[in-house]
Amino acid sequence: MKVQIKKYKEQLKEWPNEGYHIMAQYDDEKIIVYQSYRPEIGNFAVENQFFGGAFSLDRMTWIKPNFLWMMYRNGWGTKQGQEVVLAIHLKLDAFERYLKEAIHSSYKSDLYASHEDWKQKLTTSSVRLQWDPDHDPYGAKLKRRAIQIGIRNEEVIGYSKNDILAIDDISAFVKEQHVYVKERNLGQLWTPEERPLVFKDERLNKKLNLQ
Repeated sequence: MKVQIKKYKEQLKEWPNEGYHIMAQYDDEKIIVYQSYRPEIGNFAVENQFFGGAFSLDRMTWIKPNFLWMMYRNGWGTKQGQEVVLAIHLKLDAFERYLKEAIHSSYKSDLYASHEDWKQKLTTSSVRLQWDPDHDPYGAKLKRRAIQIGIRNEEVIGYSKNDILAIDDISAFVKEQHVYVKERNLGQLWTPEERPLVFKDERLNKKLNLQ
């Protein structure tokens, strides 16, 4: 596994408790985002290092840079059709491009000229962004907000091959760590090492309400 991990409780001391934050593992070249698929799609992606086969290029696909938010959505890899958990090493400049193009999933009066303007852009945009409550390992809501990004049309075509540096199957790691969650033994829980991401582009930070 190429993902760097750290004890959850050690990270918890360093993480912000509230506000809008892109919690992620990243460096100057890449950011790790997570997706979960049924074996037919997930195994193909790992074996070929791109998305193809049964992966649909005609639908919106959602990526999540926050590991625990992904675990909330896929039930630690136990939900049907989400058994193969992937850590996708994505080009950081592609991730930033998605966010610059993205339209919020809900209307923001300070960012869009009118409700009609926002709705039109939402209909035509190839990228959608959404902020949701983050969650702890047990699935409880937090005050901190977590981001997910929906990609479709020409962007999902680029994402599926050109924007990805590597695809890592972390299903075994997820299964191992889920045992500690079920035992309510968070002292033994390891999670990917994450920290807040802030961009050099202040306009983008303002658009995302990053704090």
